Amino acid sequence: MTFQQPVPPPDHGAQGPFGLGAPTGPGQPARSRRRWLKYGAVALVSLFLGVGIGSSGSAETGEETAVARTGPRPAVTVTETAEASDPDPAPTVTETETVTAKPKKTRKPGPATSFSGEGEYLVGEDIKAGTYKTAGAEDEFGCYWERAKDASGEFGSIIANNNLEGPGRVTLNSGEYFKTNRCQEWKRVG
Repeated sequence: MTFQQPVPPPDHGAQGPFGLGAPTGPGQPARSRRRWLKYGAVALVSLFLGVGIGSSGSAETGEETAVARTGPRPAVTVTETAEASDPDPAPTVTETETVTAKPKKTRKPGPATSFSGEGEYLVGEDIKAGTYKTAGAEDEFGCYWERAKDASGEFGSIIANNNLEGPGRVTLNSGEYFKTNRCQEWKRVG
């Protein structure tokens, strides 16, 4: 029987067979240790960066938090009940009487006696018949009013109209339509 002696691994110097470093004894190769050191260092730096970013926050957030903490707090009320000197207090009797409220008589709402200087109104239904006055135009474009026999908007339905620069008056009859544009409020005077 012949024994062969084991062949030792080739020595490639300090660089190892592929230039990655040679094994350094019975433990793990240096390559694995470097890899763990490298990943450990990256993880540690990432942890510090994350903690730094998370704890820095913005100045506004810190102020808002401080304001929120120092804001109004709920009031606590402590109520103490006094003990009765008489062990059997007398029962309390309360009498109540039910009263039904009667609604006040109100007048039936009728047509208005003052109205906006912008719109179209049916005299006798929307506004009362009578004489109305206005202080004049709301702006520099003047106040326009129109009395019409119907709401068609056609030129032939116009009874009377005017453009006012200052105050004005108009008498409206029941059944007519009154149209007003860019005027101040109209109020009934007669």
